[in-house]
Amino acid sequence: MIRVVATGTFDILHPGHLYYLEKSRELGDELYVIVARDANVRHKPRPILPEEQRLRMVEALKPVDHALLGDLHDMFRPIEEIRPDIITLGFNQHFDPGVLRQKLVDRGLDADVTRIPGYPNLVASSSKIVELILANRGPARSDGGHAAGAHQG
Repeated sequence: MIRVVATGTFDILHPGHLYYLEKSRELGDELYVIVARDANVRHKPRPILPEEQRLRMVEALKPVDHALLGDLHDMFRPIEEIRPDIITLGFNQHFDPGVLRQKLVDRGLDADVTRIPGYPNLVASSSKIVELILANRGPARSDGGHAAGAHQG
C-alpha cells in the first residue's frame, strides 16, 4: 500500500486545493493530509478560518482518507507517525524539495518528495479570492459595491 502525505494551510477552500489533493491521491492508495496549525502559519497572512474548521473542511473532501492537524513544535512528528512513501508539495509551497528530502533522511525517513503542478486557473489561491472579494464586494467601492460587468445576484 502506497501512503501519500499532502500538507497545507487550506484556508478558504477552492478548486486549487481540490486539484492538489486529487493529484496527490492519484499517486498512492491512501492520502493523509496534514493541516497547518494556526500558530505555525508564519510565511503568509494568518488564516481567516480557525484550524479546527479548516481541518473539518479537509476531512470532508472525497480524495482525503485521513486528515490531522500538524504538530505545534515539530513538523516532522506526524510524518514519523504516518511513515509515508510520498510527500507532495503544492506548486506554491515554500519548501525546497531537496532540502526537505535531506531533512527526512536525517530523521530516518525514506519518502519521495514530489511537487504537484499548479491548477490551471487564475482563481486558485486563497489570497486571490480575498483580493477578488475586496475588489468586488468591499466597503470602499464608489459604485455601490458592484464591479463593472460583475454578476449581480
